[in-house]
Amino acid sequence: MTDQARPLRVAIVGAGPAGIYAADALMKSDTAKDRGVSIDLFERMPAPFGLIRYGVAPDHPRIKGIITALHKVLDKPQVRLLGNIDYGTDITLDELKSHYDAVIFSTGATDDRALQIPGVDLERSYGAAQFVAWYDGHPDFPREWPLEEEKVAVIGVGNVALDVARVLAKTGDELLPTEIPDNVYQGLKNNKALEVHVFGRRGPAQAKFTPLELKELDHSPNIEVVVNPEDIDYDEGSAVARRGSKITDQVATIIENYAIRDPKQGAIHKLFLHFFESPTEILGEDGKVVGLRTERTQLDGTGNVKPTGRFTDWDVTAVYRAVGYLSDNLPQIPFDSQAGVIPNEAGRVFDEGAHLTGLYTTGWVKRGPVGLIGHTKGDANETVDCIIEDMTNGALLEPAHPAQNAVIELLESKNIPFTTWDGWYRLDEHERSLGAEQGRERVKVVEREDMLAASEPHKVQKA
Repeated sequence: MTDQARPLRVAIVGAGPAGIYAADALMKSDTAKDRGVSIDLFERMPAPFGLIRYGVAPDHPRIKGIITALHKVLDKPQVRLLGNIDYGTDITLDELKSHYDAVIFSTGATDDRALQIPGVDLERSYGAAQFVAWYDGHPDFPREWPLEEEKVAVIGVGNVALDVARVLAKTGDELLPTEIPDNVYQGLKNNKALEVHVFGRRGPAQAKFTPLELKELDHSPNIEVVVNPEDIDYDEGSAVARRGSKITDQVATIIENYAIRDPKQGAIHKLFLHFFESPTEILGEDGKVVGLRTERTQLDGTGNVKPTGRFTDWDVTAVYRAVGYLSDNLPQIPFDSQAGVIPNEAGRVFDEGAHLTGLYTTGWVKRGPVGLIGHTKGDANETVDCIIEDMTNGALLEPAHPAQNAVIELLESKNIPFTTWDGWYRLDEHERSLGAEQGRERVKVVEREDMLAASEPHKVQKA
C-alpha cells in the first residue's frame, strides 16, 4: 500500500505544455491537495516549455504568451524543474519508479511522420520538423539551413505547413524583431525563395488550418497569397462540415476571399495555396529535387476525394513535408510505432492488455500530434483523474526512496549538471539582455553550453 501520510510524489518526463498542465491539474485536485503533492518535471533541454520554445513560429507572440500561464504553474512551491536530464540515459525507469508514486510521460513529438511517395530521400527534400527546429534555435539541430531555391513546395494543409510557408515567404528583416537567433536571421536574410507553393489533396472545407493563422499570411506586405478559383469547390460532405463547424466555415471563407482578390501591390513573394492536388512523387535529377508531381483529385460527395488520373509536374527545386509529427519511442516504455503513441487507456500506460502500475502519459505522445496546444489540458485532466483514482485505491508504485531530496542526491552522485526553475529565470534574463542590446525583446540562445552557462546548473564538482 502507498504511504498516504506523506505527500504524493509524481515525476513528469517532459516539461512542455502537456507536462506542465498535468502538474497544474494535480495541484488543483482536491483529493491530492488533501494529501499534499510534490512534483518533479524532468526535461531533456536546459530550458522548459517544449513545443512553445522549439515548435512555435517566432512570429506567433500570441501563442508564446501561453508561457505566462505556464510560468504561474512552475512558480508554485510544489513543483521543481530538473532540466538538462535525458530520460533513459541520465535517469532510468527503474530509478524513477524507486523515487516516485507515479510517473507521467509527456515527451511530445519532435520527428516527422513519413510520407510514402517516391523521391522523399532526395537532396533538398526536407522534413518540416527539422526546419522548424532550425528557425526556433533548437540546440540539437544544425546551425545553418540551405535556402538557395527560388521555387519551393510545402506538402500539407495544417498550421505547421502554414508556419513553414510563411517563414519561407517572409524576409529576414520582417522576422528580426522576434526572438530568432542571429544565425537564423542571417540565413533568412539570404533566403532566395520567391515562390512558395502549399499543396493539399482535398479542398478548402477539409483544410486543417485555423482562421487566425490563415489570415496572418496576408499581414506581410511582402507576401501575395494566391488561390486558383478552380480550387473553390464543395460537395454535400463539405457543406455539412461547414455547417457543423464555425472554424471550418471561417477557413473556407478566408480561402474563397484569397481566390477573388486583386493582386497585392508591392509584394515581392507569392504564396500559392493549391487544393485538390495529391502529391505522388518528388522528382529528381542527379540526386536532387527538380520538381513535384501531383494528381488532381475531386470530391466524391462525402467530403473525401477520388483520383482523376490527371497529373501535373510543378517547377520547384525544394520540398518541405509537413504531413505531421511523430512522437519519440522512449526506452523501456511500450510504443505503438504505427500510431506514434504510448499505448494507453485514458492516460494509463498499457502493455499487452495490462496497466503498467504507476505509469501514465499525456499530450501528443498519449493521443498523437493533433489539436492545438490548449487541447492538452483535457488530456492532462483525464490522466490526473486516473492517478487520483489509483492513489485512492492504493494502486500506485511503492517507491523505496520517496523523500524529496533523494532524487537530487541520485543526480549529484552521477555528477549530472541539471538546471532548475531559478536557472530558467537566469537564462531568461540573459536572453532579454541580449535582445536589449539590439532593441529587441529577446534573442534566443542556441548552444546548449551557452544555455547551461547562463542557467548556472546545479552540479557536484568531481574530486
